[in-house]
Amino acid sequence: MTDLTDDEERILDHLSEGLSRGQQYFRSKTIAENLGLSAKQVGVRLSGLADKSEDVDIEKWGRARSTTWRVTSG
Repeated sequence: MTDLTDDEERILDHLSEGLSRGQQYFRSKTIAENLGLSAKQVGVRLSGLADKSEDVDIEKWGRARSTTWRVTSG
């Protein structure tokens, strides 16, 4: 895995914790609220993490009020 920013590491930790509880779908807005970021900041970072991370597979899944991401173990 390439070097990650602090925010990217926090997001990955959040996703990994959710995966351990069986969660597969995450909304940018919810992640942002939990981590003190904006939904836009989360969306931009998740797009980049999809290419950087070997631990999880991140796929943009849907867009309603907030973008939904499908995350699975890599």
